Amino acid sequence: MKVLVTGGAGFIGSHIVHRLVESGDHVRVADNFTTGKRENLRAVERDVEIVAADVRDKDAMRRLASGCDVIFHEAAIVSVPYSVEHPEETNAVNIQGTLHVLSAARHAGVRRVVFASSAAIYGDEPTMPKCETMLPDPVSPYGVEKLASEHYLRAYHRLHGVETVALRYFNVFGPRQDPSSPYSGVISVFASRVLSNEPITIFGDGTQSRDFVYVANVVDANLAAASAELAGGRVYNVACGKKTTLLELADNIGRAAHVTVNKTFAPPRAGDIRDSLADITRARTELGYTPRISVDEGLGLFIRYLRTP
Repeated sequence: MKVLVTGGAGFIGSHIVHRLVESGDHVRVADNFTTGKRENLRAVERDVEIVAADVRDKDAMRRLASGCDVIFHEAAIVSVPYSVEHPEETNAVNIQGTLHVLSAARHAGVRRVVFASSAAIYGDEPTMPKCETMLPDPVSPYGVEKLASEHYLRAYHRLHGVETVALRYFNVFGPRQDPSSPYSGVISVFASRVLSNEPITIFGDGTQSRDFVYVANVVDANLAAASAELAGGRVYNVACGKKTTLLELADNIGRAAHVTVNKTFAPPRAGDIRDSLADITRARTELGYTPRISVDEGLGLFIRYLRTP
């Protein structure tokens, strides 16, 4: 199988690339390297085609989609706070970029596009757990952009026959997540500071909750979505189906690292949701997805990764 991975040098994208190479697939990576890193692909660089390209470049996307069977569209500006501060830029990348990928897939005859969507589309609607049939209510530009992209996917599926699958990622964590960015995932930031014996900052009172999911589980969901017979035109939650408060998370990281965690608190950030918990029944039933690695096991693996020279 010949595959294009947009954002393939990034956190999740690089994990997808590594797994595809292990499976013997021919992999082409497109990344503008704004946040993606070539070092994330160092171990497989001789086995993949790496192209510096931006999803905002329509012609580049058409060239790169040529001859591909599947596109994993991971490229995005993924920060909620950044989208609040720079909505025009994130709109151009997250919506227009997705449209360029879909147009390229249509013209190249790509069989299926698997899209990295987000739980941010649910917003702060209080019903738990979140299921795919709920009415979306995003509270940030990022959430709006992912929802608009999902609508474009469905339209291309219905109008042009492009098989599209949207995966609504909840809170993904694991190796290669950059802790140095102020917009990084909370586990990456917490773990990095704990291992440096620095206090962690919790925005809000710490009782807000998230459904964390280790990155290997997310890769499993992507590969399943690329081949599941009835997945075309569908959307799926990708998570563990278990909620963890930020206070619990901080303590669990401390236990995994065998250190004491010092906590400080700050006001909640604009655009952040209060609670998040996924119903993963549809993904289990239609994709055969089951999270193989629990949150606690994932935390242990992540801590070991961060401590490895």
